[in-house]
Amino acid sequence: MSPPSGEPLFIIERCADTSFISHLVDLTHKKLQLKSIPTIGLSGPLASYIGALRFLFHNEEMVQKGYDKFRGSLFKIPTLTSWIVIVSGDRLIDELRRAPDDALSPHEAFRESLSSDLTIGPEFFDDPFQVEIVKGPLTRNIGTKFADVHDEIIAAFDDFIPTQGDEWTEVTVYNTVMDIVCRASNRMLVGLPLCRDPDWTNLTKQFAIDLMMSVVVLGIFPDSLKPFIAPFLRRVPRALKRGIKRLEPLIEERLEQKALYGKDWPEIPNDVVSWALDVTMDRPRNTKALVRAVLGINLAAIHTTTMSFTFVLYELATRPEYIQPLRDEVEAVMKEDGWSKESVRKLWKVDSFIKECLRVSNVNSVAMNRKVLKDFTFSDGTTVPAGCTVMVPIDSVHTDADNYTDPKTFDGFRFEKMRGNDSKNVKHQFVSLSVDYVLFGHGRHACPGRFFVANELKVMLSHVLLNYDIKMVDGRGRPKNWRFGQSGGPNTTAKMLFRKRAKPEV
Repeated sequence: MSPPSGEPLFIIERCADTSFISHLVDLTHKKLQLKSIPTIGLSGPLASYIGALRFLFHNEEMVQKGYDKFRGSLFKIPTLTSWIVIVSGDRLIDELRRAPDDALSPHEAFRESLSSDLTIGPEFFDDPFQVEIVKGPLTRNIGTKFADVHDEIIAAFDDFIPTQGDEWTEVTVYNTVMDIVCRASNRMLVGLPLCRDPDWTNLTKQFAIDLMMSVVVLGIFPDSLKPFIAPFLRRVPRALKRGIKRLEPLIEERLEQKALYGKDWPEIPNDVVSWALDVTMDRPRNTKALVRAVLGINLAAIHTTTMSFTFVLYELATRPEYIQPLRDEVEAVMKEDGWSKESVRKLWKVDSFIKECLRVSNVNSVAMNRKVLKDFTFSDGTTVPAGCTVMVPIDSVHTDADNYTDPKTFDGFRFEKMRGNDSKNVKHQFVSLSVDYVLFGHGRHACPGRFFVANELKVMLSHVLLNYDIKMVDGRGRPKNWRFGQSGGPNTTAKMLFRKRAKPEV
């Protein structure tokens, strides 16, 4: 049958019947919304890929250019697979913090950035009970298990930095710190003897490396190709199987004991397995989900803490003028109060030094990542269309002259001075949240493990100050950080020298 005269009108009517026109209008509208957001780099259909490649190697430069030009508003930068929208200025950062999850979702942003459905499995974010574990029992037990973690830090330093007499011992900093952090974190999570089991520590360290490598590889490909690439990335699935083999007997034994003695079993081990079983008591669960949660918590505990403490050691070794004031504070507090969670909170200089180290160096260039699930309009009138990812630039915020005096200068006691003499002033301590220090994010979705990480970092730094003299091997200054796209970290091959102090005071 031939179409009636006026063929274009006939086609439009037919398309309208199948909602094609509606879809086309919606797509065009979203493109116009995205186009209205200023661009850093080239924005043409093909030219944007040039900008995306440049972003891989000049991330900080591009973000800072946008921040300087559009501070207090939004701008966008191309990546190989999509656009990212950068939010700047205190007011808009706070709006991002307060945005509802059904509009701007942190879970979906992390799900996408980790390609978790194709690596760890979709259940990791479908039921993220690992977050409940960190927010609840893990954080509540920092004080209870403080002595255990402190003991493991001492033992791990002795094992991995075996100093003799007054001789200097050379170590590759990053690898050594990872070994120590892995032991200390797992003393908190799984306790003795598992935290010292070489097979278990190797698994937990390698899981973090394997997952990050899988994420990097998948990040090169568009979403349409990722499902075809993922089956070739077998290391994470193999690690999960290995984790199940190690933990399944322990989980089954724990379930049997709980069934026999009830939930108030007085001798129940205070570890992550018990915490996971308690948190999932009233919901479906299986061994794989529990193992996935344990390895996921380990990933967060080991990966970022290792890089953070490596940053701290590089600064300490190349800024020797800070060693004695920091050492004096630790000696005074520990002599007065001994080692405890409460006494560590009194280490204001130590807290400030760590916070300043991570103000000038960080693992990621962005924070507060949110996936836009439905069009969201900020108070300046800018609408970010669904499908985009919005985020806050860490480096630019942390080096903004409106936020900090002389922001390009390292001042290890900057935050101690900002706190003043008020012992109740916690505004500027390391774990505090604000729009001008976004390392841990801001608001209800801020990093839930920051309290454990901060405590661990302060104990490790205090231990180094009291027990070692340190310096860089080559004497050429602080090793340069690396950056690739949105990710970054400390130099992983630099070496330091450690020497046992003759008479540590505490």
